[in-house]
Amino acid sequence: MAGTTNGGTPNTSAAAGSTEARSKFSVPDEAVLALLGSRDENLRTAEEVLTADVHVRGNEVTLSGEPSDVAFAERVFAELVTLARRGQQVDPATVRRTVAMLSSDAAESPAEVLSLDIISRRGRTIRPKTLNQKRYVDAIDEHTLVFGIGPAGTGKTYLAMAKAVQALQAKQVNRIILTRPAVEAGERLGFLPGTLYDKIDPYLRPLYDALHDMVDPESIPRLMQAGTIEVAPLAYMRGRAQPVDTKVLTPFGFRPIGDLRVGDLVVGSNGEPTPVLGVYPQGPKKTYRVHAQDGSSVLCSEDHLWTVRTAGDSWRVRQTKDMLGQRGIHELPMLTAPVAMPYRAVPTDPYGFGSSFAAGLPIGGGTALATSMRVYLDNCVEVRLSALQGLLDTGGAPATGHIEYRAPSTEIAVDVVALVQSLGGTATPRGHVLEIRLPQDIAPFRVVDKLGRYEGTDQPVRFIDRIEPAGVEEAVCIQVAAEDSLYVTEDYLLTHNTLNDAFIILDEAQNTTPEQMKMFLTRLGFGSKIVVTGDVTQVDLPGGHASGLRIVRDILQGVRDVHFAQLTSHDVVRHRLVGDIVDAYERWQATLDESEVQVGRAGQGRRGR
Repeated sequence: MAGTTNGGTPNTSAAAGSTEARSKFSVPDEAVLALLGSRDENLRTAEEVLTADVHVRGNEVTLSGEPSDVAFAERVFAELVTLARRGQQVDPATVRRTVAMLSSDAAESPAEVLSLDIISRRGRTIRPKTLNQKRYVDAIDEHTLVFGIGPAGTGKTYLAMAKAVQALQAKQVNRIILTRPAVEAGERLGFLPGTLYDKIDPYLRPLYDALHDMVDPESIPRLMQAGTIEVAPLAYMRGRAQPVDTKVLTPFGFRPIGDLRVGDLVVGSNGEPTPVLGVYPQGPKKTYRVHAQDGSSVLCSEDHLWTVRTAGDSWRVRQTKDMLGQRGIHELPMLTAPVAMPYRAVPTDPYGFGSSFAAGLPIGGGTALATSMRVYLDNCVEVRLSALQGLLDTGGAPATGHIEYRAPSTEIAVDVVALVQSLGGTATPRGHVLEIRLPQDIAPFRVVDKLGRYEGTDQPVRFIDRIEPAGVEEAVCIQVAAEDSLYVTEDYLLTHNTLNDAFIILDEAQNTTPEQMKMFLTRLGFGSKIVVTGDVTQVDLPGGHASGLRIVRDILQGVRDVHFAQLTSHDVVRHRLVGDIVDAYERWQATLDESEVQVGRAGQGRRGR
C-alpha cells in the first residue's frame, strides 16, 4: 500500500494476468471541493502530471495504471487531501509542487512543507512553497548567517523578509535592516535626478513592496521614524564612522581612532578592555558634533550609530541623522563601572595631590597642574578615587542631588570633569561651578563632616542636547569585541558601529564587490542575524569587477554557523514560464561553456604540433 488519504484506505487491486493496478478511495466531503479546485482545475492538472489514470465520481477517486504509477498517485492524493482538510489552499501550483517534492524522494512530507506558516496578515499567510524553500527557511532559524542563492522568482528575498518580520514580532530582534547595492549597471547616485530618496527609491522599491505585504502600511513610516525598520542602500551602511583624529579611550589613555589597528585594546561600557576586531577607513565623510546636556561632545558621521532610549522605551540603536532637531529626549548609556586602568607610579600621594589640585597650588617645584594631572587620570581606579576625594574634601561641598565644586581655573575644571567621567559620573559646568553627580557606590568625601552631610547624588545621566553640522573630515570606523559593541570615545561618551539585535537582509548581493561583502558581513553584532540573497548569473557590476557573492562561498566554506542555501528553477514561484526561461538560459550557458572548452583544446592541439 503506497499511501492513504486520511479519509479512507485505498482499495488497490490488480486484474488477473494483467500488470495494471487499480486503486479506489473516498475523499471526505469537507475536502472534495478544495481538492478538485475551481472548475476541476486541480483534477485536470493531476491528470496532466500523473502517469496513472485519474477518474473522479462524486467524492470517490479511482486510479489505474502501472502499479508503481498508481502507488505514486496515491501518495500525491494523500498529501493533497491532508492539505485540503487543514483548510490550506490547493491550486494547480500546489499539485505540481507536491508531485515535484514526492518525485525527489525527500524525507519531508509535502503537506508539512506547504503548511509551514511564517506570518499571516489580513487573511493571507506566507509560507514556503517548495522543499528547497522550506530548507532555506529552516536554515534561517538554525544559523546566524545564511546565503540564499538562486534565480529570480525563487522567493529568496520575500521569505527572508517574512522571517525578519516574524523575528521582530516575536521580539527576537528589535530592528530590521534592509539593504541593496545602490549602484548597478554603472549608474551613480550623484548623477541621478531628484532628492536622495528619489535617487535610491528604484533600487529599494522591491524591498518596500515586500514589506508592505507583511506589515500594515500605515505603521511603516512610524517604524522607520523610530529606527525599528531601516531601508538603505549598501553604500550608506559604510558611513558609520568618526573622524580619524577623534580620541578613543584605551587602557593606557586616549588615542586617535585613526591610529588604532586590529588587536589593539579599547575600553568598553563596563570599563574593561575589549579588542578591536576591525578597522575600516571611510574616506571623507559629512560630520556632525553630538552634544550632551552635561557639556560633553564628540564628532561622528551622519550615519554613525548610538545606543539611546526615550522615556518609557527600551534601549535601541539610532543613527545620528535620525535624531537631528530632537533635543533632550534621547538618553545615552553611562559607564556601568569605573574605567579599569593599570597602576602607574605617581610622584606624590593621590589624596594630597587632589587637595593641592583643588586649591590650585603649585606641585613638584612649580610643574603645571594640567600636566601633573595626566599621570593621575591615566591610572587605576584607586588612584583616581583618592585624587577625587582629596579634591572634593578641599574644594567641594555636598548639595541637594549633586556635589558642587568651584575650580580655580578653566584648565583645572577640564581635568576634574575628566576625572569624574572616568569614574562613571558627570560634571556639568554651571558658570564657574561644576555640578558633579556620581554612581551610588562611590564615596566622594573622606572628611567626616562632609561625608555626614552627603546623601548621595541624583543618578548620573546624559541626554543628547543638540547635533550640529561640523563639515567634512577623513573618517574611519572600528568594530570591537564587546558584547554590546560599545566603546568609550571623547568625554567618556559611549558609542558603537556594529548592529546588535537586528535582522539584516542584503538583497541583490551579486552586485557587491568582495570588499563590500566583507564590510557588510563584519557589521554583524551580537544577537543579530544576516540573510544575504542574490543570483550569481546576473552580475551588473561595471568595469568587470568581481562579485563578492561569487567568491564568498569559497572564503567561508567550513565556517560554523554559516549556511549556503541553493535555490533552482524548480523553486520558481512566479509564472511557470519563468522557470522554463531559467532552465533555457542554463542550457545555453552550459553549451557555450562546452564550446569554449573545445576551442581551448583545439588551440592546445595546434600548439602541440
